[in-house]
Amino acid sequence: MTEKLAGAERDDALKPLLDAGWELAPARDAITKTFKFKTFVDAFGWMTRAAIHAEKMNHHPEWSNVYNSVQVTLTTHDADGLTALDVKLGKALESL
Repeated sequence: MTEKLAGAERDDALKPLLDAGWELAPARDAITKTFKFKTFVDAFGWMTRAAIHAEKMNHHPEWSNVYNSVQVTLTTHDADGLTALDVKLGKALESL
């Protein structure tokens, strides 16, 4: 099982994502971001590319799509909070 991030390690790992617009979820140990696109097709295409990264990592986001936006929440359910897997997937999503 992957261990939760804590202390300075957590702060250092999350900083690049928080600087890129991710936010700490208010009611749980998770991060969240809404990605906006020009069209539904652009949003869905991004989700398809993101799904390939997630599947390769065996770490899947919580997400929803409404027209041209995709709301993403990352947390590791097995660890009941944020882990290095969430940071890695968040960085991959940012690179898309």
